Amino acid sequence: MSADAAPSIKRLDEVVVNRIAAGEVIQRPANALKEMIENSLDAGATNIQVTVKQGGLKMLQIQDNGCGIRKEDMDIVCERYTTSKLRQFEDLNSISTYGFRGEALASISHVAHVTITTRTSSSKCAFRGTYSDGKLKEPVKPTAGNIGTQITVEDLFYNVATRRKALRSPADEHSKVVDVVSKYAIHNSKVGFTLKKQGESMTDVRTPPDSSCVDNIRVIYGVAVSRELLEVKHEDSKLGFSMLALVSNANYSVKKSTFLLFINHRLVDSTSIRKALDTVYQSYLPKGTHPFIYLSLEISPQNVDVNVHPTKHEVHFLHEDAIISSIQAAVEAKLLGSNSSRTFFTQAMLPGPAQDELPSKQNKKDGSEPVRAQDMVRTDSREQKLDAFLGQPVSVHSTKTPQQNSGNSDGKDGIDSTNIVGNARKIKGAASSKDTEGATNKDSNSGTGLKVKRREIKLTSILTLKQEVKDSASD
Repeated sequence: MSADAAPSIKRLDEVVVNRIAAGEVIQRPANALKEMIENSLDAGATNIQVTVKQGGLKMLQIQDNGCGIRKEDMDIVCERYTTSKLRQFEDLNSISTYGFRGEALASISHVAHVTITTRTSSSKCAFRGTYSDGKLKEPVKPTAGNIGTQITVEDLFYNVATRRKALRSPADEHSKVVDVVSKYAIHNSKVGFTLKKQGESMTDVRTPPDSSCVDNIRVIYGVAVSRELLEVKHEDSKLGFSMLALVSNANYSVKKSTFLLFINHRLVDSTSIRKALDTVYQSYLPKGTHPFIYLSLEISPQNVDVNVHPTKHEVHFLHEDAIISSIQAAVEAKLLGSNSSRTFFTQAMLPGPAQDELPSKQNKKDGSEPVRAQDMVRTDSREQKLDAFLGQPVSVHSTKTPQQNSGNSDGKDGIDSTNIVGNARKIKGAASSKDTEGATNKDSNSGTGLKVKRREIKLTSILTLKQEVKDSASD
């Protein structure tokens, strides 16, 4: 390729750059809600209300009672790299707030329609502004409103068709929104959270303010988890970290793992910490089951790098292996101390109709299913008596079966050849026995009343055999 044919390098338009950056920060409605919840917590809110429509794709609204936004800052609040939490790069070494880059609202405004209504404690009224692509659509207008901030995000990814098609159904997106609100409600137990769908009075998540972590776990995840929790506190001044954990004991296990990890009050995920704690529980839980773990780590800010992921979903910190080993040892020591008693739950026998008789075993040749093994064992004394296992009494005075009786009424075609051969063998054996054996059999059979006629039969043909059987039956 010649030098003249080489493509020229051009500067991308600012709108294109911002939309590309917005796609990295805001991947789905749950990410947008996470950023707005963190802004509300940084503003000192004690009550946060979230309303969603179609999983947050159509409408996502959050309202808090924090400090609010000043009217002078409403013009640049949705521009990139505008923040009140960072002044210079060195401040990242001691950052104690959730947000610091100033990209959340800017990214949301580039892929959705944003409306902000806010009021400070010193303002007499609230102010409302509508934003698109990081800029105001019209001048800020005064309006009625409470102290705090209300942010409404509508038509998320309306201008990014590929991203919107890649998202799951509204029900799946709503479940992810519920998960984010639930995790922040457990960690920030002093803040009241409310989540509901638009137009519905029932709430999906509701936690009261000034509560505790255990109480919020009981409200969100159920009583079965909260009554089996163990509190683990550990501090290591050498490594510069402290931890507070609520983990389930050996009596609780579920197939789906529940792992809540907060590092310096920031919701993150760590595969190494998750695997380390799962290894501890392998000795206590059945195979294929997982525990409930809520873990809050306080690490020195200078040892944590929070600027490693666009969504701040991951963080890196110094002495990671040593800290994980210390956490693992603390949790294992707590589990060993609480393993003195175990609780086992049994299921009671359900009441059912009493069965007088067990179904007789069917022949597989008839096409019917055989009796199962569990149906042949008495599991409850109330269901049946011991007589059911003895079956119907068989008369010893007759050697004929019901099949033979029905066959005799039908003539020659109704006689079973197998039964004929069996009867013939019995009669022939009785006729060829000795007199002494006959006397012995007579004495032994006198108690039971069994009488066998001795008649000599010559098996010349099958017709003769049938005739002899008919004669013996008629006699």
